[in-house]
Amino acid sequence: MFYSLTGRYVHAEPGFAVVDVGGVAFKCLCSMGTLRVMPMPGEKVTLYTHLNVREDALDLYGFATQEELNCFKLLTAISGVGPKVALAILSELTPESVALAAAAGDPKRFTRASGVGPKLAQRIVLELKDKVKDLSGSGLIVDGQAAGGVSASGNAAQAVEALATLGYSPSDAAAVVGGLDSALPPEVLIREALKIFGSGMK
Repeated sequence: MFYSLTGRYVHAEPGFAVVDVGGVAFKCLCSMGTLRVMPMPGEKVTLYTHLNVREDALDLYGFATQEELNCFKLLTAISGVGPKVALAILSELTPESVALAAAAGDPKRFTRASGVGPKLAQRIVLELKDKVKDLSGSGLIVDGQAAGGVSASGNAAQAVEALATLGYSPSDAAAVVGGLDSALPPEVLIREALKIFGSGMK
């Protein structure tokens, strides 16, 4: 229903921010990651939004980036992960960290978030990994090289797999990461690739 809100940032408390759009103030539930990058009160801000409809409430969630919104949607699609838990995860981990933890099969990173125990963390990792296509089975890796010149091992390969976890096609991810410095840490490669995708390449 709402794609985004652009207006004047007027107020914030732990867990939410208020954006005034043409005289109507919208309360947007937010992760700490989004709240940390909000501008000064009174300044213009854009939040990418998701409306969660319940029997007794309409909850509007706001995110500083489309990547965080997409990650929120991926998380809430997992059995046992509601919006509150997804926000808790995104308050502890960036979308890049979520993708890397899932791609690496590391459930412990998710247990940092409030409401995420070992069993749920394991389920999150398993279900997110299921969303990642087998790169070697898809024909993207030939003689140790992935499409776009990405090494089949190391930081670049981790970044490609993590981007696939976030919903990008492995071929597009490999092409973008292949144009970056493979010596960079995986999280930096992911962040730079997301900037490229966000600039128009989908």
